[in-house]
Amino acid sequence: MKKSTIWFIAIVMGFSFLGLLYLQISYIEQMAKMKKEQFDESVNRSLYQASRNLEMNETQRYLEKDVNETERRAFKQDSVMARSGMLNDVIQHTHQYSVAGKDGTIYSSFELKTITTKPSTIPKAMILRSDKSSIDAASKSLQEIVRNRYVYEKALLDEVVYNILYQASEKPLKERINFKMLDLDIKKELQNNGINIPYHFTVSTADGREVYRCPDYSEDGLQYSYSQELFRYDPSSKMGVVKIHFPDMNSYIMSSIRFMIPAIVFTVVLLITFIFTIVVIFRQKRYTEIKNDFINNMTHELKTPISSISLAAQMLNDDSVSKSQQMQKHLGGIINDESKRLRFLVEKVLQMSMFDRKSVSFKKKELDLNELLEQIASTFSLRVEHTGGKIYTEIEAVDSAIYVDEVHFQNAITNLMDNAVKYRKPDEPLDLYLRTWNEKDRLCFSIRDTGLGIKKENVRKIFDKFYRVHTGNVHDVKGFGLGLAYVKRIIDLHEGEIKCESELGKGTTFTISLPVLNEN
Repeated sequence: MKKSTIWFIAIVMGFSFLGLLYLQISYIEQMAKMKKEQFDESVNRSLYQASRNLEMNETQRYLEKDVNETERRAFKQDSVMARSGMLNDVIQHTHQYSVAGKDGTIYSSFELKTITTKPSTIPKAMILRSDKSSIDAASKSLQEIVRNRYVYEKALLDEVVYNILYQASEKPLKERINFKMLDLDIKKELQNNGINIPYHFTVSTADGREVYRCPDYSEDGLQYSYSQELFRYDPSSKMGVVKIHFPDMNSYIMSSIRFMIPAIVFTVVLLITFIFTIVVIFRQKRYTEIKNDFINNMTHELKTPISSISLAAQMLNDDSVSKSQQMQKHLGGIINDESKRLRFLVEKVLQMSMFDRKSVSFKKKELDLNELLEQIASTFSLRVEHTGGKIYTEIEAVDSAIYVDEVHFQNAITNLMDNAVKYRKPDEPLDLYLRTWNEKDRLCFSIRDTGLGIKKENVRKIFDKFYRVHTGNVHDVKGFGLGLAYVKRIIDLHEGEIKCESELGKGTTFTISLPVLNEN
């Protein structure tokens, strides 16, 4: 599959998953917003009804108080009249009163008893008459009684209203409000509106002075508070304010959208799985390209020694070619050298396979890094001087003892210096700089060259197995891309660190740090 096709599928699928996730999150936000609005409306409606109940209860108390006083005055007056002989017959009337809201809900009811008199001066003959004039007179008398009763009751209610206006509002809130009843009213109204979660409330004056706080009050959830005026038609200085807040409001709102959380989790899992799959696909594609490059390089590397061995063998078997002792020795040397080269390439591949299985065993011993670098520099001096350059050594490390496998560690350093010679600038002298120094409890050394250098985007990949800097179809330097991977593996197994710094056209520097071998 082409890389562009994979990218197209990845982009389409990625946008699809992101769009689905966005729609789910938007839906949850809208649901939470609607639930919050419903919650706010229910709480405000409950507080309004509770404040109205409070005002009606106060009106009932004053009405009952006024009725009781009126009954006492009427009873006292009738008693006086009875004793004075002014009243022959007494008629008692009972009236039922109720305090109800606009919605028809009855909050309280009570009976009002009134006493009227029947004068003794009315002749019995008038009562017994049944003609038309007597009926009219009785009707007029009844209408007069009802009218008088209406005027009386209206005056009674007006007096109650005036008492509430001029007496109740003068009392402090503590005396006007039964806080326990207010709490019960709020709880009842909230339950009627479908809210059954804990709450805390306070009552304060209009200017903010707190007069009551519920016993279990806490400030959790105070950012979500609601308020309602009490006695809102009283003078502003006499009004009260009840404030209520819910510590578990977020949980209450989230409970309605909790069923959507698994859907979002599954979508996120699918998105992560998709991203991981795409990464794996691109990684496998890169490995495929590296594998193909490795096969091409290996073919080039193996073809040369095989061709040399084959040609030498043909010459040995060709009777038409004169075979002097010197010629046979030369052909035998070619076969031997190319066989060694072929064996070295095969062992290098097998060596990396062993490192992948972590089945390698080291034979470590104590070495002096300063002496080791000077020895390797001496060996490479001829190859470097052949390019017209020179090897410079700066030995600054005082504690230079290391505990390493001599063969593998020396091969790692040799690979770095061999790469410097391979990737030098054509027709220009190559200079190598070897330096050692101590840094805290670490022993460090660097190998710097003045060769071609590496692009910055390629530096982080050079330690990958089979990776080679892309040069198109030009294979002027043969290799499998295993050298630096081998170096890094050796350094890592010796508990060291290796870093590469390079600039294209100016050269490359490899810096290696190792733990210092102390007396222990």
